[in-house]
Amino acid sequence: MRMWLVNPKIMCQKHLCGCHLEMHMFAGHMKRKRKVDGFLKNNCLEPLILKKVHDEMADEMRSRGYNHKTPLSENDVVEAISYLEESQLNCKINEYESLKELISRCDTCKERLS
Repeated sequence: MRMWLVNPKIMCQKHLCGCHLEMHMFAGHMKRKRKVDGFLKNNCLEPLILKKVHDEMADEMRSRGYNHKTPLSENDVVEAISYLEESQLNCKINEYESLKELISRCDTCKERLS
């Protein structure tokens, strides 16, 4: 699981829909109060913007004509991140490194960036 934290417009269908799904997976993972240290350490999770990223993915999905029937409520996110320590809550993803990683993995996303 990872938050790519790149502009959803450059994501291919696979990465856009996958990232959207992973926002729900992160919320579920954290609702069960499971550890997130590895995700934070590996530049894969920024807890405080989970809903924002989800909503950006959903907006882009709708703009491409995809169905979006899985909202993520603010209450769900607040509940999900409630157990995290302040240092975990304030962890930030390095957006530049994330973009580099995405385009190194996916030629379609790389083409959409151009």
